[in-house]
Amino acid sequence: LNDDQSSDSDSSRLSESTASSSDSEYSRQSFNSDSSSKPSSPASASPPKMVTFDELMAAARNLTNLTLAHEIAVNANFCIKHEDLPQNSFAGTVKQIVHKAFWDCLESELNEDPPEYEHAIKLFAEIKEILLSFLTPGANRIQNQICEVLDTDLIRQQAEHNAVDIHGLANYIITTMGKLCAPIRDNDIKQLKATDNIVELLRQIFHVLDLMKMDMANYTIQNLRPYLQRNLVDYERTKFQEILEETPSALDLTTEWIKESIEDELSSIYDESSSPGADSSSKPSLSPTLVLNNGYLKLLQWDYHKTIPETLITDEARLQELREKLNQLKIIACVCLITNNTVGAAIVNVPDLADQLKRISFPLLEGMNKKTFDLKEALNAIGVQICSKVNRSLSERDLPTLNTEMQNNLMGQIASIVEENNPVSSLIGYKLDLLSNCFLKSSSSLQQNIGSIKKMEFVGSQYASIVNFNKQVYGPFYANILRKLLFSEAPMGKVETEAPTN
Repeated sequence: LNDDQSSDSDSSRLSESTASSSDSEYSRQSFNSDSSSKPSSPASASPPKMVTFDELMAAARNLTNLTLAHEIAVNANFCIKHEDLPQNSFAGTVKQIVHKAFWDCLESELNEDPPEYEHAIKLFAEIKEILLSFLTPGANRIQNQICEVLDTDLIRQQAEHNAVDIHGLANYIITTMGKLCAPIRDNDIKQLKATDNIVELLRQIFHVLDLMKMDMANYTIQNLRPYLQRNLVDYERTKFQEILEETPSALDLTTEWIKESIEDELSSIYDESSSPGADSSSKPSLSPTLVLNNGYLKLLQWDYHKTIPETLITDEARLQELREKLNQLKIIACVCLITNNTVGAAIVNVPDLADQLKRISFPLLEGMNKKTFDLKEALNAIGVQICSKVNRSLSERDLPTLNTEMQNNLMGQIASIVEENNPVSSLIGYKLDLLSNCFLKSSSSLQQNIGSIKKMEFVGSQYASIVNFNKQVYGPFYANILRKLLFSEAPMGKVETEAPTN
């Protein structure tokens, strides 16, 4: 990464930079244009070839770098965290046994007469390299000092004459760590100074050094984020092009995803043309933008237990989270609508009742994307809670509460939301699809009268941000696939990573 790049606004967010991105219509002319005039067109799938292990590993490294860079740029909360393996897990047990064996061996060697220092010297050499890795360019004085004090050749010579001051070396390491660590580690350094047992001290030194490496990585991520946010489109496109060159099949799932969207659109057109009075003689013409947008809409109902298109892997977790939120909003909107229609005017104008119904429903719908989640059971629980809340509200205003028949009717209608072709669920789902489509077309100002899903604006803006950025990065790749599928044109040449035209 080039540190010489200047920044206009280092604190700018990726969502802000992509919010103004154009979602211009792809015209047939642009898809029929000569490939030589399209410097940003991606390389298409080349003829099948044998992929070597080295090429496969290179593609894996590129995918890892692409995913990591994307996560750093779009997730302001992304950081490296120190997580220990669960002690009752197999991996945790093995790690604990191996570490205990190593430190027990070191302790027995140091307790010998005369002491055996070979393993300790190797530890000091490793500590020296870690300390040097924390230094910034130009810190020559402390670098020379670390190399002089932790000179393994000198320590080995001292060990041969049984003259190693191992406690003195440990104290120097702790002092140096105190100079290089972040303020959050000051308490850890104090605890090191209070440790007398040399083996335990060395073990704790390595533990704190691991924390310091994590701090350094997070500091680097924090400084890297503004640069990545400014250059992420070109970086991701370049990395994906490298993956495509190593593995020509890297767009197979994406092609299938777009093909399914085309088939859905054609099916819809043929259904309309089969209606009385429709002109069935004209050849259907599809808009590439419409096809692509409908493909993006399918992601909101995507079964995330199957593989997502390759160009959307970096946002899979975010899309899955949005899908869960959207399903929650859909069910809560259905619950509110059913409750209002069933109970009637007695609760229509009750202040904050709708918000209270939502607060009842949201916790019971957490984790909807998990296989173990039982939606019917959750809806039954929501129905019971809703009846209790409505009766309490009616009782407080001296109105007759719901009788047993009305309660059973209300709970039954809420439980039936999960059934296929439920009319209320279909109505709300249709309105949500309209809203999602509007966000894709940047028509977020459009207002729909769905009072129970006001959070849709937040979900929609997140969704539109992901889609707009994905179009910026992978637009040339999508254009190449759409050109081939819609207009039966030959694939085009390699993508250039200078700057996207759209």
